[in-house]
Amino acid sequence: MNTSDASAAPDSQDPNDAEEQEPSASDLVGAAIGSAARRAGLDPEKDAPAGQIVWQVIGGWRGVAESVLPVLAFIITFTATQNLLLALALSVGAAAVFTLIRLLTKSPPVAALSGLVAAVVAAGLPLFTGRAEDQFVIGFITNIAYGSAFLISAFVRWPLIGVLVGFLVGEGLEWRSDRRKRRTFFWLTVAWAVLFFARLTVQLPFYFAGDVATLGTVKIIMGIPFFATLLAGTWILSRRLYPRESRLDQASAS
Repeated sequence: MNTSDASAAPDSQDPNDAEEQEPSASDLVGAAIGSAARRAGLDPEKDAPAGQIVWQVIGGWRGVAESVLPVLAFIITFTATQNLLLALALSVGAAAVFTLIRLLTKSPPVAALSGLVAAVVAAGLPLFTGRAEDQFVIGFITNIAYGSAFLISAFVRWPLIGVLVGFLVGEGLEWRSDRRKRRTFFWLTVAWAVLFFARLTVQLPFYFAGDVATLGTVKIIMGIPFFATLLAGTWILSRRLYPRESRLDQASAS
């Protein structure tokens, strides 16, 4: 009887062990966020300067060109010729050139095509309405969506910056038990919401006035420069919450 009990014990424990080893939804989300962030250049295990990290995230000079040149082509062409179709064609054409370059350099297809898809979608509304300023409506919608998501997450005490950083460093959601981290992530998340809503506040008056040149110029100024500045600040403040030894321990544990 003792022999049969002993032989049965390991078999009865195996299913439980297998279940315990299965990753939870939180683990899967954390792994996905961490992987995406590292591909973008946000790696907490590297002690690179904040400026270098931000430059990697925005894609260097090519990333800047991809963000600025299609909009600039649209602004200059429309202002000089008042030809909406030509301006849209050059804007989408510039995005298509960058997409081709990415495909030739073997960038992931999703990353390569995303800019072109965004340019085509943005061009659709002004083609339909005949109003050049409608080229920027998709950007307004994006800012409303992101700004609302960040602001709501902060005030329901699940600030998005905290969620992203927690999974990136391998801490998960444990930061919520640390008052200093909660407060820091709250204000960082609010700062991102302010950025998105500030873009709307500044740009919408030019949209309603039909001032395409100024609207496009302000969009460029409040694009990468503001994004890069806030990202650098977020990176610096977040890293201060996690000493290097702690980050390495959490990364190895995850």
